Amino acid sequence: MITIENTILKKQKNFWNNCLFHPTDAIEDPWGKKILDRMAGDKSIHAIRIYTMFEDIVYLDEDGNLAYDFRLNDLRLDYLVEKGYDVLLAYAMMPECIATNKNAVSSVSKNKTRYKGKMINTSAPTDYALWEEICYTYTKHLLDRYGEETVSKWHMQCFNEPDLKLFFLSDLPWSAAETRAEEYCKLYTAFASGISRASEKCCFGGPALASNLFFMEKFLTYIRQSGTRLDFISVHNYAGICADELCNTDCGFSVKDWLSVMEGFLGVIDKCGFSDKELIVDEWGMAGQGFYNIEECPMFIARENETFSAYYVKLIHELLRKGWKISKLFICLSGQHEMVVDFSGFRNFFTMNFFAKPIYNAYVLASRLYENLLPYCCDTENVYVIPTRNEQNQYRILVTYSSEKFDETLSTVREMITLPAEAQGKTVTLYQIDRNTTNPYRLYERLGLSSNLTDEEIRLLREEGRLTATDNFVAADTISLELTANAVYMIEVC
Repeated sequence: MITIENTILKKQKNFWNNCLFHPTDAIEDPWGKKILDRMAGDKSIHAIRIYTMFEDIVYLDEDGNLAYDFRLNDLRLDYLVEKGYDVLLAYAMMPECIATNKNAVSSVSKNKTRYKGKMINTSAPTDYALWEEICYTYTKHLLDRYGEETVSKWHMQCFNEPDLKLFFLSDLPWSAAETRAEEYCKLYTAFASGISRASEKCCFGGPALASNLFFMEKFLTYIRQSGTRLDFISVHNYAGICADELCNTDCGFSVKDWLSVMEGFLGVIDKCGFSDKELIVDEWGMAGQGFYNIEECPMFIARENETFSAYYVKLIHELLRKGWKISKLFICLSGQHEMVVDFSGFRNFFTMNFFAKPIYNAYVLASRLYENLLPYCCDTENVYVIPTRNEQNQYRILVTYSSEKFDETLSTVREMITLPAEAQGKTVTLYQIDRNTTNPYRLYERLGLSSNLTDEEIRLLREEGRLTATDNFVAADTISLELTANAVYMIEVC
């Protein structure tokens, strides 16, 4: 039995409907625009994180001076602004023209190069004054083009995962954490100085940390001792799980693991005296190694089915219960350009033929939650409820049913939900994601289809991925739901 009360626990701003759109340069292309258009139309994503891709912008002129070509950057940002997205900009990567080591390159992708055959330079700059000048000039360009009122609402961060060899100082061994931290402190100081010169109203921070707590403590200690400005702290959280562990152990996917990693970050932040700072999780997922798919790790099929949608709703529930002051949570959509078949296990919202995955429709549902968070009581194990209402006593209640490791054989339960008296007599609309509903991959399985889909099969699977109401009725004393393993429901009362 679930009982929803009508007392407002607190007003809760939505922090969970944001994404890292990768690759950034797909914004220039029809398939990238198609995804952005869909998310904007559904209002499923509020803020988007992208890379500045300085490698596309900065070069040296004939006299050896810094020069800039903002055309591609402007195409990308113009589109995001036009669609109404908030923006988080990762100031990255190192332009080759100022790189200390021009051979310190990385692909960070499943293929030998990144999208469009590109590589990234991971080197430190030859002169940090040049990096500062680039950060200043780029920010000044944003202010001139979009205005201070708009740009001051964005977030700007220095680099991406500088604690990883893949992104920063790839010519050094993985163990060189102290050297990376020292160089990153210089990088961040120049970044902060450049942005501040352009405008004191811009909001900036870092370190977009992958996982290294030693690196994080070194950075935050430097910030405290030097007095360098830091408006927010940004971290990445993939539950501390990699593909090898998923393939060779019974660890499985677990929200508890995700929360445990977060507690590690918060411990360092508190130790260094920054618990009052805005905290952004600018990449998250159920597990790391986003450019791995089911070829490397068969368990990544969970990214295609109802498991990921249940994980997401349970994660929101647990973060609300913890009360941590996370201002934005960005799911990482990488691997979108790597697909050669539909259900490949990459971390994205849509398949190659644009079938909306359960995780995407869970984002659509979660975006509809109201700001007034309500208390509830539930006597059934493994049921997680997020009840909300607006000022007009309209309710949106998100429910998921899942075990710790999202066991697909979890027993079905019949759950009775008691709504507040104010809901009686109003229209109830149900939305549902489970094995048999709003789930293109499971339909593909049931029909025994192959990767060589016909036009009619593509139509059927696209239709299956379209979120539609599964029931409408007038609210009585209780609502009955049949909850299967990893099911997600939204109950709308209006």
